[in-house]
Amino acid sequence: MHTSQDQNVYLSSGYQRSSKREWKPLEDRSCTDIPWLLLFILFCIGMGFICGFSVATGAAARLVSGYDSYGNICGQKNAKLEAIPNSGMDHTHRKYVFFLDPCNLDLINRKIKSVALCVTACPRQELKTLSDVQKFAEMNGSALCSYNLKPSEYTTSSKASVLCPKLPVPASAPIPFFHRCAPVNISCYAKFAEALITFVSDNSVLHRLISGVMTSKEIILGLCLLSLVLSMILMVIIRYISRVLVWILTILVILGSLGGTGVLWWLYAKQRRSPKETVIPEQLQIAEDNLRALLIYAISATVFTVILFLIMLVMRKRVALTIALFHVAGKVFIHLPLLVFQPFWTFFALVLFWAYWIMTLLFLGTTGSAVQNEQGFVEFKVSGPLQYMWWYHVVGLIWISEFILACQQMTVAGAVVTYYFTSRDKRNLPFTPILASVNRLIRYHLGTVAKGSFIITLVKIPRMILMYMHSQLKGKENACARCVLKSCICCLWCLEKCLNYLNQNAYTATAINSTNFCTSAKDAFVILVENALRVAAINTVGDFMLFLGKVLIVCSTGLAGIMLLNYQQDYTVWVLPLIIVCLFAFLVAHCFLSIYEMVVDVLFLCFAIDTKYNDGSPGREFYMDKVLMEFVENSRKAMKEAGKGGVADARELKPMASGASSA
Repeated sequence: MHTSQDQNVYLSSGYQRSSKREWKPLEDRSCTDIPWLLLFILFCIGMGFICGFSVATGAAARLVSGYDSYGNICGQKNAKLEAIPNSGMDHTHRKYVFFLDPCNLDLINRKIKSVALCVTACPRQELKTLSDVQKFAEMNGSALCSYNLKPSEYTTSSKASVLCPKLPVPASAPIPFFHRCAPVNISCYAKFAEALITFVSDNSVLHRLISGVMTSKEIILGLCLLSLVLSMILMVIIRYISRVLVWILTILVILGSLGGTGVLWWLYAKQRRSPKETVIPEQLQIAEDNLRALLIYAISATVFTVILFLIMLVMRKRVALTIALFHVAGKVFIHLPLLVFQPFWTFFALVLFWAYWIMTLLFLGTTGSAVQNEQGFVEFKVSGPLQYMWWYHVVGLIWISEFILACQQMTVAGAVVTYYFTSRDKRNLPFTPILASVNRLIRYHLGTVAKGSFIITLVKIPRMILMYMHSQLKGKENACARCVLKSCICCLWCLEKCLNYLNQNAYTATAINSTNFCTSAKDAFVILVENALRVAAINTVGDFMLFLGKVLIVCSTGLAGIMLLNYQQDYTVWVLPLIIVCLFAFLVAHCFLSIYEMVVDVLFLCFAIDTKYNDGSPGREFYMDKVLMEFVENSRKAMKEAGKGGVADARELKPMASGASSA
């Protein structure tokens, strides 16, 4: 039960759906979508079972300590495997895995096609001959040839060329925590790197790129921090430049469309007036085709410009709402400064989960029973129903990742809803609205978040399967099949984006009403449909403004990178460091500005509900900020002045009047 002070503060706790549709705070919040929360908990228990099974079957020891081609785990005593030669050996003092041919990579199955042995030490220097291999074994007690061959026989046995490592043996060092001898020279993996990075066709290029990254790592780190600072600064100042920025963009779009259309018509007129007598017959047809193409382009540009002008004419008044929402969003970040750090917590949670997921995946890759392959070596495979644990694990990656992102959306929505529906004196805000929102999420709305994220998972999995099929069939399928696959992928992508947007608004409705996911999604959808033109204005003008903000941060960081790298005389190839910096800058800008976009969307839904159920009269006062209230008053004045000519505006403001009429 909430205290009376909580009831005064959290007017956003919900509203009673009475016949008068009045806003009233609920005394307590009810848990929503409990069955889905139980289903999600059971699913997570299943994920834990997979991890526990892989650890219990010895996979953890095989992953960390490594094992040889006969099933022996390095660094411990091993039990004898039936019908497997050289198994059951005591490798207590042999703690490292050594591959006889470490550069023989299977790119399809992503593994090393080589005999693996447990050795005492990795060769730190290159061994060019079998005599060097023999000397290394005698000095370090580390036999690099097969267990069946004694060090004294390395130079005399006829089988040494097969049972000993491929010469020259590259210098190697143990991988920390995983006890594998890995070649120090990266050129050993040039073929593998070229398969991953298709633009690298020369080992020297690869060396220069990697050495460039290592040389300029301090500059890269500094530029990444610069992009972080620029993103945070932009979030603060965007509220002050939103009005100017919108009109600058509008003017640029108008001038660009008019200029482009004018240039096309000018080129068409110039080509049409040019004398054709001087053109040779072979080029006459080409000139006519170009003239016809210019005419088509000019007509298309004209139609596009006219449509664009009509859209801007219709949307011109709704742009003012976008500007007002951006201004209020800036105030939200002033009163709720912890919102700025929300991407950090989400990223930290995702990294922890992904680390756990990858570790479990590696465990699964070494779990199962020992099976002898065609070469007589041991592989570990899972049989029976347990072999489908991979699919369960992949679904878990998608669902839990979407769940974490949805928790961020619900947390932001709850905090912004609290800010909006608190009385105009923001001093009544709770000390930490973000932590209060997290508390309400954990206590009441985890089931709603689980259901919403599961719906996204249901759409994302088929799209990923189709993308995998498309990549595997590339160059093999006919044109019709390729078109069908791409169309299905595109449709699923569009559906996923629409559901993501609806889910975000459903979480906002849940934060307001404390209703389950389906009811909240229906309520949010009705509000969005009633304000379709406003939604279009916010999602076009607002998103374009934020996109320009991302471009500004990437360009600023990239320019700073070029200037800094220009002073680094010992490094000439800037491609990879600049790509890394620009990608990181875009990722950081996207994380921060997506929070800003989320706040704007939540504010808009709150504003739409506020204007629908309140009219500003005594007892039905607006909860909105003064900036939004000025927008409402200006819209009402414009509607009164327009009279009968303002039918379109009257339609737009009809939801505001409906609340009063229903009273």
